[in-house]
Amino acid sequence: MRNIFRLFPLTGAPILSIVLLFTACSRETRRVETPHPTFGILIHAGAGSISKESLKPEREAAVRIKLAEAVMTGHRILQNGGTSIDAVEATIRILEDSPLFNAGKGAVFTSEGTNELDACIMDGRTLKAGAVAGVKHIKNPISLARLVMEKSPHVMMVAEGAEKFAVEQGIELVDQKYFFTQERWDSWQRVRQREEQRDKEQKRPSGTLEQGIGTERKYGTVGAVALDKAGNLAAATSTGGTQNKRFGRVGDCPIVGAGTYANNRTCAVSATGTGEYFIRLNVAHDISALMEYRGWTLEQAANTVIKEKLTKLGGDGGIIAIDRQGRIATPFNTSGMWRAHVLGPDGKVVVDVF
Repeated sequence: MRNIFRLFPLTGAPILSIVLLFTACSRETRRVETPHPTFGILIHAGAGSISKESLKPEREAAVRIKLAEAVMTGHRILQNGGTSIDAVEATIRILEDSPLFNAGKGAVFTSEGTNELDACIMDGRTLKAGAVAGVKHIKNPISLARLVMEKSPHVMMVAEGAEKFAVEQGIELVDQKYFFTQERWDSWQRVRQREEQRDKEQKRPSGTLEQGIGTERKYGTVGAVALDKAGNLAAATSTGGTQNKRFGRVGDCPIVGAGTYANNRTCAVSATGTGEYFIRLNVAHDISALMEYRGWTLEQAANTVIKEKLTKLGGDGGIIAIDRQGRIATPFNTSGMWRAHVLGPDGKVVVDVF
C-alpha cells in the first residue's frame, strides 16, 4: 500500500482514484475466487464375493445399465437445482423397482419365505432422518422412510406400525407376491438345502441361528449419497436384509449412524455388507466423527474405518461417501462392490465393480 501511496499523492481527485482502484480489484478478486457450485451423486448396489470369473457378461451389462440409469436420474435433479434429498430418494426408487438388487422388488427371502424390507434416509442440513424396518408390503420403502422423517416426530417405525402409518399417508400396500423373483427363490432354496444337510451331519437342531448370517455372500443392498448446488448433503439406503434371516432380524441399513448418515459439516455415507459389524462400529457416523473431531479428510477417515477397524473386527463390506467439497470415497474390503457416480456439470457416468 505504501508503494501505491508513493504513486498517488494523497491530495484531491487522486484519492478517489485509489479508492476506485482498490474497489475494482477487490471485486475482481472475489469474482475469480468464488468456486463454481459443486454437486454430485454416488450410488452403490452391494459389496461381496463378486469375482470376474463368476460374473456373467449379460448380468454385468444389466447391472451397469441400471446403475447408470439410476445415477443419471439423481444427477439430473441436482443439475436442475433440485435438493440432495430429492436426488437420493429418486435414485433409490429406481433401484428398488429393479429385480437385480436386494432391495424392494429384488429382496431376498427370510427363513419363513417372506420378504422384509428396511430403509433409511437422512438430511445433512437439518440432521433429520427417517427409517423403516421389517415392512412387508411397501413397494418403495425409501419413500416411506422419507415420510417418517418429514411427516412424523419420529425417526424409525417398524413392521405393522410402519405400514399403518403408510396407509394413513396414502401409500398403497402391495401383496408379498410383488417381491417374488425366481432368482432369489432359487438362491434361498439352495441355502435351506445346505443348512438342512449341515444340521443333519452335525446332529444339530434344524436351522441353528449361528449359521444364519452371511450365507451366499453377494450383498445387494442399495444406497445413494449426494451433494446439491446449495451445499447440502443427503444419504439413503435400502435393503431386503440378510438372506434366510430369522426372528425379525434388522441390520445396519435403517440405523442412523451405522449404515446411513449425513451431516453438512462433514459427509454423507451409505454402507453395505454384514450389518451386525457396521452396527457395532457405528461405521457411518464414525467416518463423519473422524472428519469433524480430528480434521481428517474423507478418504483418510473412510479407509481407516473400513480397511482397518471393520476388517480387524471381522466384518466385511464397504461404503460410499461424499463430502461437502464434492470429494468421494468408496473403500471396501471384499472382492467387489457395485458403484457408480456422476460429479459436476459434465454428466460423465462412471460405473465400477472391482
